Amino acid sequence: MTTLHDAPTPGAEAAPSAAAAPSRRTRRWIEDWQPEDPTFWEGGGRQVARRNLVWSIFAEHIGFSVWFLWSMSTGLLAAVGFGYGAEQLFILTSVSSGVGALLRVPYTFAVPVFGGRNWTVISALLLLIPTIMFVVAVQNPDTPYSVMILISALSGFGGGNFASSMANINSFYPQSEKGWALGLNAAGGNIGVAVVQLLLPIVVGAGGLWGLIKGAETIELHRIGYLYIALSVLAAAGAYFFMDNLAHAQTRASETATILKQKDTWTMSFLYIGTFGSFIGYSGAFGLLIKLYFSGTFEGAFSGYQFAYYAFLGATIGSICRPFGGRIADRLGGARVTLVVFVLQALGTLGVLYAVYQLEPATSPEAVAANGEVFGLFLATFLFVFAMTGFGNGSTFKMIPAIWRTKAATKDAAGLRRATLEASAAVGIVSAVGAFGGFVIPMMFAAPWVGADEKLGAVQTAFWLFTAYYVACAVVTYVAYLRRGTPMADARV
Repeated sequence: MTTLHDAPTPGAEAAPSAAAAPSRRTRRWIEDWQPEDPTFWEGGGRQVARRNLVWSIFAEHIGFSVWFLWSMSTGLLAAVGFGYGAEQLFILTSVSSGVGALLRVPYTFAVPVFGGRNWTVISALLLLIPTIMFVVAVQNPDTPYSVMILISALSGFGGGNFASSMANINSFYPQSEKGWALGLNAAGGNIGVAVVQLLLPIVVGAGGLWGLIKGAETIELHRIGYLYIALSVLAAAGAYFFMDNLAHAQTRASETATILKQKDTWTMSFLYIGTFGSFIGYSGAFGLLIKLYFSGTFEGAFSGYQFAYYAFLGATIGSICRPFGGRIADRLGGARVTLVVFVLQALGTLGVLYAVYQLEPATSPEAVAANGEVFGLFLATFLFVFAMTGFGNGSTFKMIPAIWRTKAATKDAAGLRRATLEASAAVGIVSAVGAFGGFVIPMMFAAPWVGADEKLGAVQTAFWLFTAYYVACAVVTYVAYLRRGTPMADARV
């Protein structure tokens, strides 16, 4: 039965207490959590898990939005007086993604040490650092580029939130519902990218929604920072008052660090680079690619497509598809869905590549107009790839707890608890490695190692490499988890 120390917060649902909590617990610790027990689950466990999921989603959502403030603000820096080149803008986006990926490792191990609810409060408050600095910096065009890089790096706090949130929610749900629950949790965070990409132009006065909202005479980029300062405080307060810590998920980091030595941790990391790494990398670069090749201002007149009208679409579609990828994987098996996703992702990327080969540098209104003829194909194929990354994100995260449950040395309560703890740790490590795609993809598009006249060629080469990677991921998925006669295939992970 669920055992809460102290009274639940207002409106909280909890199963009846079974024993007094140890005195070392201070607030909102659940001492006995048995989601695999149908009586426990239907008798109050589901409601408690759902409440924690809701606030976890909200906090993670705000984290993703702060993490990706730069994916849209880079395209508007010129309008507020910053004179950065395309290469510098891509690097700003890359730095935030790279630091966020690195932070996912310590954030993962913070949950079993501090408790999921406690760490959610802390991680939400950490978002105040980059948002406050953002507000100050973007109001002064003389802010050094190195300071902007620092603020971008600190925005990586928001990227770390995903790992701790997923590790925490994994412990709340039974095996039969993990795909859907983890998919919802991740999608709620992922869509934070789309929301900030949609809201930022509107909030700062740049217009949006395909022209339905007109731009103001002056862009006030700092306004978006004020908005996310308030939302970060709200996320911290919600977690403090309405979330819980699970005592059975608390352990020393050294007890779960053994997953670093397990082959499946790195196999799944390789696959997750192909799904989430692509999602987050493309989300950061999509708007800038549209701005660089499909729009321009010549002799004071704008020509082409407004990047702010389209940049949010990719992250929106990828986020919406994620929980459905988890749901389908719950029914058919995560590995099967993942294999199909990678095949389709490779085909979709070839479609994007075909469109990119029709482009030329957007150095004149004529070039922009010529590029515009393939914009529809570019947009459609790119959004298809985004959709596949979303389905794949859901299916791969269904695979992780299933893999560790299959590997469990014993199927008794202790063995399954150990498998859940290791799977939660694996979720964090896999998400950390996968998130490096957010650093690598924009950097490959920026290509600081080539001259200005070779940038388009670098983009073409990058898409060829991405296609080859997806093919490799499909092969690895089949060999590692779908070959007939292997334990993983028999278990339909």
